[in-house]
Amino acid sequence: MPVPLTTPRDGTPRPVTSPAALAEVAKRLASGRGPIAVDAERASGYRYTQRAYLVQLRRDGAGTFLIDPLPLGDLHELDQAIDGTEWVLHAASQDLPCLAELGLRPGKLFDTELAARLAGFERVGLAALTEQLLGYTLDKHHSAADWSVRPLPETWLTYAALDVELLVPLREHLVAELARQGKQEWAAQEFAALAATGATPPRPRPDPWRRTSGIHRVRGARGLARIRELWYARDRVAARRDAAPGRVLPDAAIVAAAEADPSDEAALLAVPGFGGRSVRRLARTWLAALARARELADGELPAPPVYDGPPPPHRWAERDPDAAARLARCRQAVTELATTHQLPPENLIAPDQIRRLAWDPPAEPTPEQVTRVLAAGGARRWQTGLLAGPLATALAGPAGRAVTDPAG
Repeated sequence: MPVPLTTPRDGTPRPVTSPAALAEVAKRLASGRGPIAVDAERASGYRYTQRAYLVQLRRDGAGTFLIDPLPLGDLHELDQAIDGTEWVLHAASQDLPCLAELGLRPGKLFDTELAARLAGFERVGLAALTEQLLGYTLDKHHSAADWSVRPLPETWLTYAALDVELLVPLREHLVAELARQGKQEWAAQEFAALAATGATPPRPRPDPWRRTSGIHRVRGARGLARIRELWYARDRVAARRDAAPGRVLPDAAIVAAAEADPSDEAALLAVPGFGGRSVRRLARTWLAALARARELADGELPAPPVYDGPPPPHRWAERDPDAAARLARCRQAVTELATTHQLPPENLIAPDQIRRLAWDPPAEPTPEQVTRVLAAGGARRWQTGLLAGPLATALAGPAGRAVTDPAG
């Protein structure tokens, strides 16, 4: 039976809050051995930013450390001490951007979640993996806590320390499993790409207000203008308060107001979602946003969305039946390969790359041309090596014969 892990082997450490203590931590980590386990805790759902409010590190021969970045600012001194050391993280893409804000960037890393996906594990959460591979259960009920609060409760500190307690042993099991399946090189290429690009925050989306949950219920350009004005008004308040936008005004309230278009405070407060005290205090803000939407000239109303790339796949059959058929064949090829190699299709290749390839294929769909297109989109060598031939065949048509490149 799995054993509950409730206490770090060295006890729960006190958070490091002073430059002198940080210097000592850097010295001890530099003298440790082997990879270093790294994790970070944010306050998603509570704060506007995605900054790290606690950084956890553990290395054999050094111990476990909890770093409070709020009084310390950047952690460049720590980064210099562990430069060249492999980091072990779980779901690294979630933590690398906030760690980079503190000056921490890995030269080399191992992502236990990504490794588990490549190895074909169905459950890839940290608690699931430690239970299956190491025989320990981890309590994850503090994962969605507000880590910006101070002081941090003792139980939260214990939870944070335990998050890095088993990462390195978990890495060793996954290394062995990847080797057994012959996927070590796949993982190495994935980790190298993640280390090179993972610390870069994603580019801001154009028209982020279009992602408002429930926006499909609002009809007409004027209604979309109300969504847009309310969304940006909420975003300004959220940024000023450093609060998650949904805590300032829920998406459902924005949609309801866009549908009702109230013009005075009494009508506004009757709209679902506007009855709370903090929302009522901002009634003038919301009414001003709705007024701006009413005053917009027709030429200032939101235009239909412009897609960066192919249109949504559900429109393909009507707009381009041949492209829809290519997409279906390419998806089938990806699914069959993913099943053969026991990994999720999205880890074999990003779905967006398949859509772009099927919508605008090379004039001569040879394996070499497919490789060039996929590599330009960020695909790794192991991915193009598996996919280029089957996708070239899928693009060639129902006859299933890939075009041979005379120069290839």
